[in-house]
Amino acid sequence: MKAAVITSFDQPPRYCDFDEPVPDGPGRMLVQVLAAGLHHVTRGRASGTHYSNIGGLPLVAGVDGVGRGSDGKLRYFVQGPGQAGTMAEKTVIELDHSVELPGDSDPVAFAAAMNPAMASWLALRCRVPFQPGQQVLILGATGSSGSMAVQIARRLGASQVIAAGRDERKLAKLPALGATEIVPLGDARLGVLAREVDVVLDFVWGESAMRVMETVLTQRADHAGPLAWIHVGSMAGDVAPVPGAFLRAAKLQIVGSGHGSVPGREILGELPALVAEIARGRFSIDVKSMPLGEVEQAWPEVAHAGERIVFTP
Repeated sequence: MKAAVITSFDQPPRYCDFDEPVPDGPGRMLVQVLAAGLHHVTRGRASGTHYSNIGGLPLVAGVDGVGRGSDGKLRYFVQGPGQAGTMAEKTVIELDHSVELPGDSDPVAFAAAMNPAMASWLALRCRVPFQPGQQVLILGATGSSGSMAVQIARRLGASQVIAAGRDERKLAKLPALGATEIVPLGDARLGVLAREVDVVLDFVWGESAMRVMETVLTQRADHAGPLAWIHVGSMAGDVAPVPGAFLRAAKLQIVGSGHGSVPGREILGELPALVAEIARGRFSIDVKSMPLGEVEQAWPEVAHAGERIVFTP
């Protein structure tokens, strides 16, 4: 079969022949892949830098996708570390790591939306006791996951959603998606706008996020009021120097959200509700569909693309 094959962590995947995977136990199924999204975690694993990387090369790229199994059902599936990649004509999935989709679903739309939607959905549903009426600050709101987080926070009942990002052109589009305030990262207004937030969804991290944390804590009227800071992504760096004074001076809780911090069973339990929301057209995401055969040419350009790229075998 044809697949996007990683032969070096320093090079983009190559479109070439690869052995077709074979189900090797009960609960596993061979599926025809219809669409597979190119996500940050996909790029991280392909470069060997993601925390979930295990195993050696060569391997097939891709961590999730939409496909049709031998039973004829359409499914969205997620592959754990060490499982067969999804950017191929076929892959083997574990049925208990998949969720059935409505028969008339658009595979490309689901492949584009599920991964970025899960980032904020799981953070708000599984990592903190988020309640309707609370206020949310989103750092890195102009990326695909960040703009999806704006929509999900509002859908889950946030009374205020403050969207912060570097791309002012994209920021200007976020009020239409549910943002109640928009502000560029580094703007002096951010501390005042966000001083009463209950939850921060942080797709930035690094020193940039620490500067925002200091600004928010300094402006906070009630330092005894709980503030949950959820690390979801690391666009500005994977290491953030958190001064101990931040933890002593405020009721600040810093947690992460991702594979490992949210148990697999809990993730699977949340997927049907998220699928239902996407199937109803609740969320908007820019999608660029491309043939899988163009993966090597498209890979270096993805970091600058505004859309979520989805490859179709």
